[in-house]
Amino acid sequence: MRNELLHIFRNTPFGRETLMASVYFCKETGTSLRVYIPKFRQFLMYFEHEVVTVDLDRAFLRDPSTAKQHAEEIIREGRLTPHFIEPKGFTASTLPDLPVDYRYMTSPRTISNLSAKIGLGYIGPRVRNIIRSAGFPVFIPTPVFKPWKKVVVFFGGSQNAIKALQYGIEIATVSGFPLILFTQAEGRDLRYYEDEIRQVGLFEKLEALGYDWLFFDRGELRVNLYEVPHDSLAIVGAYGHGAIREVLFGSKMEEIQTVLPNSMLIIGPNCTPVIG
Repeated sequence: MRNELLHIFRNTPFGRETLMASVYFCKETGTSLRVYIPKFRQFLMYFEHEVVTVDLDRAFLRDPSTAKQHAEEIIREGRLTPHFIEPKGFTASTLPDLPVDYRYMTSPRTISNLSAKIGLGYIGPRVRNIIRSAGFPVFIPTPVFKPWKKVVVFFGGSQNAIKALQYGIEIATVSGFPLILFTQAEGRDLRYYEDEIRQVGLFEKLEALGYDWLFFDRGELRVNLYEVPHDSLAIVGAYGHGAIREVLFGSKMEEIQTVLPNSMLIIGPNCTPVIG
């Protein structure tokens, strides 16, 4: 897996903000940026267990004569070197295949206008399919670029929460930003969650790094989410349910992504953290 982030550029004001967020993410995590400027409405991603067809909003093809220039200006302004990718494989003449061996991918909450249900608290079905199938996390920035200066990991003790914690430790270590754990307890005390972390050998890394823990053993999740710092990157584990058409993130994940306006890094069920 290459230490690179894949960004699909949309040549619009919102696309500008999303690319600015990717540039910032790459700078803070030490990741290289690779930008794809689409020429067709669709592309394929061949994951290990599934082929995902991505249908793009028409805005992704807007004003192709200025797209590369606009992207280069944003990237250079962020003091990164522009790198663009051109698909080498095509399943059909207008259906390119994009590589999937990236470490991260950036996506807006929805990349298709096929659904009328588009809003801040809605992650579109195509993005959900990528999250379900990809071996990398999906970075979903705020609609308007906002730097984050803290890393918040939502930790509930599940396998995917452990993965989210691994990514959180890595990003906090590389960026130097404070690490915060957020737990909405389910009838268990703090020691239970600490033991879960000890069992996978991560507690010493946490202690060495230094961290705060937002631990709630009462109150509703949607109320407690107010305590998540506004200038933080939220790292959340999601999971899928077999062959169900869309990813069902789980009740807590759905509530987090509906209520919380922060940029998010979503860890799907097939993600494998690369720690080092």
